[in-house]
Amino acid sequence: MPELRVGERQWSVAAGSNLLDALNQNGMHVPYSCRAGSCHACLVQCIKGEVSDRRPDALSAEQRQQGWRLACQCEVVDDLHVAVFDPLRDGLPATVEAADWLSASVLRLRLQPERPLRYQAGQHLVLWAGSVARPYSLASLPQEDRFLEFHLDCRLPGEFSDAARLLKIGDPIRLGELRGGALHYDPDWQTQPLWLLAAGTGLAPLFGVLREALRQDHQGPIRVIHLAHDASEHYLAKPLAALAAHRPNLSIELLTAAELTAALAQLRLVSRQTLALLCGHPDSVDAFARRLYLAGLPRNQLLADVFVPRG
Repeated sequence: MPELRVGERQWSVAAGSNLLDALNQNGMHVPYSCRAGSCHACLVQCIKGEVSDRRPDALSAEQRQQGWRLACQCEVVDDLHVAVFDPLRDGLPATVEAADWLSASVLRLRLQPERPLRYQAGQHLVLWAGSVARPYSLASLPQEDRFLEFHLDCRLPGEFSDAARLLKIGDPIRLGELRGGALHYDPDWQTQPLWLLAAGTGLAPLFGVLREALRQDHQGPIRVIHLAHDASEHYLAKPLAALAAHRPNLSIELLTAAELTAALAQLRLVSRQTLALLCGHPDSVDAFARRLYLAGLPRNQLLADVFVPRG
């Protein structure tokens, strides 16, 4: 049986054991969220030995060279010495600058990192509150905001959202890995129609992408559609309206779940050059995508990030 070692502790595990389970079942308390290789909360570093990795593409070549692996995607096949991600040692310190509610269920966190963080609109970070971790998309824009902003969906209970509810101004928090997904703004899109379709707090990264497009003076029409459970959850309605008031090429549409089917049925492309960026729950993203494909949008002109539910 392979031997698994963490620090001074060492124990035997069955060959083929999931690394995340092998660690947590022996008191290592490695956090996780999606168990699908998307959230990166379960990062561990292989110091000696190797694992069978189902998602080697989920990390950069540099991270893999440094030994980082996603424990949820790895099986123990031989003797292995690992170090678990320690937010106190490996994370970037930050403090809570503001914590306020944008709606009954959306908590806005503004964080001030100890040192400047280089990022682009559409990226996301793993946040650590104590020993609890969860990835969240950035809603801020580095060229305009001096803080990092996140929109947390607290409608359902969860370890991180429960901890976040208790955060106060000045509280410490740690930042884990910065990741880039599909969402971004490309200056080459300047004249093309740009559609931003968001569900719930999937609006957070698209709000950053929208502001980046406007900052670069996007010339084509921009259409923003936000899907919420009910009208009270259109938590950025006022900021979006304020942006649209000064940009004749920007239109905002606010939909509730009850209105989605009818709205999708009426969705029509104005141009085959349209670019669509989608973000939110997998079911909502899938509904948007299927309708766009039926309307004739080429698949390579649709970019999507999904918020993977907790496993």
